[in-house]
Amino acid sequence: MTTVSDSRLSNFSAARIFEGFEEYTSRFGVFNQTAPNRFAGADWRGMQADAVGRLKVYSHVVGQVVDDLRKMLGTRAADPLLWVATKAVYSGLIADRQDWELAETFHNSVTRQLFVTVGVDDRIEFVDTDFDSPPSPSSEPVYVIYERQESTRVLVGRILSDFMPEVSFKRQESDAAVVAERIEERLTESGGLPVVGRAEVVRSVFYRGQSAYIVGLLYAGSVRLPIVLSLRHEQAGVVVDAVLLTEDEVSILFSFTRSYFAVDVPRPYDLVRFLRRLMPRKRIAELYIAIGQNKHGKTERYRDLLRHLHSTDEKFARAPGTQGLVMVVFTMPGYDDVFKVIRDRFPPPKRTTRDGIMAKYRLVFQHDRAGRLIDAQDFQHLQFDKARFAPELLDELLSEAGRTVHIEGDTVVLEHLYVERRVIPLDLFAREAVFPAAAAAVVDYGQAIKDMACTNIFPGDLLTKNFGVTRHGRVVFYDYDELSALTDVSFKPLPEPRDELEAMSDVPWFGVGGSDIFPEEHARFLGMPEELRQVFMERHGDLFEVEPWRAIQKRVEAGELIEVFPYGDEARLPGTEDVRVW
Repeated sequence: MTTVSDSRLSNFSAARIFEGFEEYTSRFGVFNQTAPNRFAGADWRGMQADAVGRLKVYSHVVGQVVDDLRKMLGTRAADPLLWVATKAVYSGLIADRQDWELAETFHNSVTRQLFVTVGVDDRIEFVDTDFDSPPSPSSEPVYVIYERQESTRVLVGRILSDFMPEVSFKRQESDAAVVAERIEERLTESGGLPVVGRAEVVRSVFYRGQSAYIVGLLYAGSVRLPIVLSLRHEQAGVVVDAVLLTEDEVSILFSFTRSYFAVDVPRPYDLVRFLRRLMPRKRIAELYIAIGQNKHGKTERYRDLLRHLHSTDEKFARAPGTQGLVMVVFTMPGYDDVFKVIRDRFPPPKRTTRDGIMAKYRLVFQHDRAGRLIDAQDFQHLQFDKARFAPELLDELLSEAGRTVHIEGDTVVLEHLYVERRVIPLDLFAREAVFPAAAAAVVDYGQAIKDMACTNIFPGDLLTKNFGVTRHGRVVFYDYDELSALTDVSFKPLPEPRDELEAMSDVPWFGVGGSDIFPEEHARFLGMPEELRQVFMERHGDLFEVEPWRAIQKRVEAGELIEVFPYGDEARLPGTEDVRVW
C-alpha cells in the first residue's frame, strides 16, 4: 500500500479547503447578484427566501469539506503537525485574493470542526491574520466619485439615474429636489456652506427586505456628511422614501438588531473600511456581520475580545440587571458585549429545554429582526484564565452551568456561549434615567412589541427586564426562551369572574391552553413607576386589547409582508405612502 507523504497530504488538504471557500463565495455571490432583479420586480417573497438561503450556504459547504477531509485523511485528520503545514500552504493559496480575510475564517471553521479545539491554537488557526494589509491592490475603489455638479439637485438626480437604471421612478425630479434641500439644510447646520464639492458613493446598492439603499459620503469644505437614500416601491413606481444624513441614523440602519444586507462587492475589506468612515463608532465585526459575512464578523469579534483582555485587568462579572432563570449573563465593566451561558436546570415556571432555547436563537438568526431582536453569535470551546473571573460569577457558572463550564488547571473552559451587544436593561433604565429619557424608552418599548408582531414574532414574556435600551435610545428584546410565532398564539379576552371569590383569586379560575394569551393581564405586570405607566397607556393602551392583536395576526396569516422601517418619520420624504400598522 502506497503511503502518501505529509507534504502531499498538506497540499491536498489545503487545496480542498480552498476549493470549498471558492464554492462558498460563488454561491454566496449569486444570492447578492439576484437582489437587484428581486427589487426591480418587487419580488419580496423571493427576496425573503434568498435571505434565508444565503444564511445556510456557509455551514453546508464547510460540512462538505470536513466530511471529505475526514474520508481522505482518516486517522491523520486530527494530526496537529499535518495541519501546521496545511495552514502554511493554504496561506499561500489565498495570498492574492481580494477576500483573504474571509478565506482565513473559512479555514478556521473547517479546522475547529475537525479538531473540536478547546481554546485556540495559532499553529493551525488564523487567530490573528497572516497579512498586515491587503496583499493585492484593488483594481478600482469600492466607491464612485462625483465631482462638484451645477447644483445639489443635479448631483442627487445623477446618482439616482446611475445606480437604479433598471427601475421606473415615480417622481425622480421632485424627490431629487427634496433630498437636495435637506442636504443643504444639514450642511448649513453643520457649519459649512450648502454646496457639495464631492461625493463618494458605494458602487453596489444595498438590499434588504423591501428596500434598496444607496450609500455614500458627501464633502463640503471641511464638512463630511454621510448619506443614504432609501428606495421603495409604490403603486406608480419607485420613490426615494427617506434620506439619512447623520451618523446615528446610518448606524441604526446598520444595527445589530437588523437582518443582513445583500450587497455585491468583490472586496469586502474595502467596503467595511468605507462604511467605518460613515460610522466611526461601529466595530469592524458589526460591519462585516451587517453585510452578511457573519462568520468573519464572529472572527473579528473574538479578536476584539482578545485585544480588550490584553489591554485591561478587568474581570468577567455578572451583568447588571435581574438575573434570568435560563441564562447566566456576564460581561466586563468596560466592554460592549455580554456573554450568555445556558443554565443546566430551569426552575418553574419555565418549561423549556436546552435544545429548545438553542432552537429559538436559530429562529432569531434566520428571521427578520425588525430592529428589535439582538443578533447573537454562538461560540464553542473557549477558554480563559481563571483569574479573569470574579469569584461569585465563577461559583455561579460552575454550580448552575456545570454541563457547559468546567475548570482545567488555571483555565476556565466554556463549551458553549452566546455573545451579544450589551444594552441597558429597560427596568434599570426606567428607574434611573431622567423622566424625558425614561418616558421615550417606555414608549419605544411598546413600539418594539408592535414591530415584532408585524414580523410574526411574539416575545412571550413582556416584562421590562427582558428588554434593553441601546446607546441610540432604542428598545430591543433579548430574552428568547419564550419567543414564538405570533400566528401560533391564541389571543383571548379575560373571562369575567362569576363571583367575588373568583374575582379575588390569585390563580386562574378558567382553563388556559398552552398558547393562550390574555392581553388584558399584561397591564398588571408593566413594572414601572405610575407616571411612566400613564405615558405608556396613552400611547400603547391598545396592546392590552384583543382585537388589535388579532388584526395583525390575520394580516400575517394572509401572507402580507409588513416591513418595519429602520428610520423615523422625520427622515421620510413628503408624499410617501402611509405604512402605519397599529
